[in-house]
Amino acid sequence: MFSMTDIKAFTDRRAARKKLRAAAGHASTIYKMQRDTVPPEKASELLAAIEAARRASASASSSTAELDAALAELDAALAAPWRPLHPHSVAENFEVIVVALAVAMAFRCYFLQPFKIPTGSMQPTLYGIHVEERREPGFWDRAPFKAAKWIVTGDWYKEVRVKAGGAIFPIQQTLKPGYVSFKIAGQIYHVPTEAVVSNGMIDWRRLRGIRPDGTVPAGTVIWSGLLKAGDHVFVNRVAWNFRRPRRGDVMVFSTTGIDGCPQGTHYIKRMCGLPGESVSIYPPNLLINGHLVEEPKSILRVARRERLRDGLPPYAGYLLITTNSYITAEAPTPLCTVDDVVHLGQHEYYALGDNTANSRDGRYWGPVPEGNLLGPALFVYWPFTHVRLID
Repeated sequence: MFSMTDIKAFTDRRAARKKLRAAAGHASTIYKMQRDTVPPEKASELLAAIEAARRASASASSSTAELDAALAELDAALAAPWRPLHPHSVAENFEVIVVALAVAMAFRCYFLQPFKIPTGSMQPTLYGIHVEERREPGFWDRAPFKAAKWIVTGDWYKEVRVKAGGAIFPIQQTLKPGYVSFKIAGQIYHVPTEAVVSNGMIDWRRLRGIRPDGTVPAGTVIWSGLLKAGDHVFVNRVAWNFRRPRRGDVMVFSTTGIDGCPQGTHYIKRMCGLPGESVSIYPPNLLINGHLVEEPKSILRVARRERLRDGLPPYAGYLLITTNSYITAEAPTPLCTVDDVVHLGQHEYYALGDNTANSRDGRYWGPVPEGNLLGPALFVYWPFTHVRLID
C-alpha cells in the first residue's frame, strides 16, 4: 500500500520533471536563435545546462530536489546576455510569418502559379465555371453538409428567389463576372450567364416564373441549381526556360497587347501552331503546313472526336468559325473556310481551345507573341474530385 506521503512525493517529482523538460525546450530555442550573438563561453555554458537538464529529466532515479537543482542551474545559465523570448514573441512570430509569405510568393512567381479556368473553352479537358439546373437541393446541398461538399467538389447549391414582385429590367453592364444582372422592384439579382444564354444570346424566357407581361410574382424562385467551380490549375513558370514550347502544351498566356482580347488578363488554350508554320482547319482536323496533325495524342484526340474519359462528352473536333460570328477586325486571317491559312512569324504561336464549338481563340484574334507566354498548365489541384495531371 502507498501512503499519502509516497503519493505526494511521486506527484511532485512528476511535476518537477515536466517543468524541467519544458524549460529545457524553451532554453534550446533561445540557444539556437541567439548563439551567434553572445560570447562563446556563454553559449557553451547554456548548452551544458540544457544537456544536464535533459539528462536529469530523462533519468527515472532523479529526485525532486535534483530536478529542481537542474532547473535552477538552467535558469542561472539563461541570465544576460541571453534575451528571453516572451517579450519579443509577437515580433518573432511576425518575422516568421513574413518570411514564410515571402517564400510562398517567390515560389508562386517563379515556379508554380495558380490559375482558375473561367470558361468552357477547354472542355472536357478542363472545366470552367458552369451550372447544373436543379429544382431543389439534394441531401448534401443542405446544412451542415453543404460547405463540406463545396470543399471537396466545388459544387454550391444556389437559389435566386424574388423578394418583391414586379417587372424585370435587365442591367446592360455586367456587375458580376460570370453572371447577368437584372432589377425587380428596385432589388438587383444575379443569375449565372450559362443559365440564360441560348445561341450566344441572353434569353430571359429560360428563367422560371416570368409572366407573359414580363413581371415576376413575389417569392418566385426564378433559377436554382448547382454552381460548379471551374478547375484550378498550377502553371509551370520554369518549364519553358529549359525547353521550347511544344505543340499540344496547354498554354497559359497574357492577353496584353493582343488586339481583340480583353487586356490585362490571362487565357488558357492548347498550343497548336509553332513559329514559322502555317495553320489551317479542315474539319474536324487541324492542318500544319497543309498536312494533317497526327501527334501529339492530345491534338489527335480532339481531331478524332474521342472521349477523354467514360462519362464525359466527346470532343467536337477542330471547327471553322461561321461568318455570322463576331470576328475582330484585327484578326489577320480568321479561319472561316478550309482555304483560309494563318502564317506564323518566327516568334508567334497559335492557340486553339479544345472545345472549338465554344472557344474565343486564335481563329478570332490571331497569333500569340512569344513574349506573352507564361507557361504550360501542369495539374488540376482543386476541386479535389478533379485532381489530375493535365495532358
